[in-house]
Amino acid sequence: MNLTLLSLGAGVQSTTLFLLALDGTLPKPDGAIFADTGWEPAAVYRHLERIEREAALAGVPVYRVSSGNLRSDSIDPDRRYVSAPYFVQNPDGSDGMGRRQCTSEYKLVPIRRKVRELLGAPAPRFLRVPKGRTATQWVGFSTDEIHRANRAHDSVRYLATEYPLLDLGWSRKDCERYLNGKGWTTEKSACIGCPFHGNAAWRELRDNRPEEWADAVAFDVEIRKGGRRGVPMRGEQFLHRSRLPLSIAPIDRVTRGEWKDRQLDALELIKDIEAEEGSADGCSPYGCRSGDPA
Repeated sequence: MNLTLLSLGAGVQSTTLFLLALDGTLPKPDGAIFADTGWEPAAVYRHLERIEREAALAGVPVYRVSSGNLRSDSIDPDRRYVSAPYFVQNPDGSDGMGRRQCTSEYKLVPIRRKVRELLGAPAPRFLRVPKGRTATQWVGFSTDEIHRANRAHDSVRYLATEYPLLDLGWSRKDCERYLNGKGWTTEKSACIGCPFHGNAAWRELRDNRPEEWADAVAFDVEIRKGGRRGVPMRGEQFLHRSRLPLSIAPIDRVTRGEWKDRQLDALELIKDIEAEEGSADGCSPYGCRSGDPA
């Protein structure tokens, strides 16, 4: 027994893989798995619902899996604290950053648990996959992300990882052109309060999605001392890289407009791009931009 399963982040690349399977370019998978952190933008859930409708017509099950609600869990005193890569201002004035555990605990863990369940691991914990049963997982890394592709790292005993977009030689731009031709648009799949939003994403949230902006601003205040649990952290943590409250953070600073007035070396240029644009692809289970692949 070997299943083919799509790791569905509902962003540009994974949506492209899904549609390529429906049009026959790729073989039809046995299912797709979406890890729900409980704090995605409403537009992402609407996009996911469209995928689910098309998948149902094609006979491809889409499984939504979850380890809980990342937002509420982060400030619940009865829950174990899950560290996220928030920007930290230490008591001595130095800068720090929180450890990344959110990707692993809220995406990788529930995805792999579902894979084991589909392969016949016994309930209720679904830990041990019966001998001889395996799965192949599609991950949507494109050619501009080839440095993140690591089959050995992303695979486990019962689960082998493949990157169909790399096999096709497709870049993110290729994916965007394909989706446009199919009449599909996607939203960046990342938590409303992801610290790796760039200024452009924060402005878009503030200007076009006021309820989600208010939610992020409130959450930013709530995490300042580590949430409502245990001993408060000595420093302070923030959602914005400026380490200022999100409500007053300099999100209107459009760094690209200053390029002509400044002479920047390559490293500074990259930092400016990241400050403005944030992560291009949102939060993929296998491609969080907070450091090495999870």
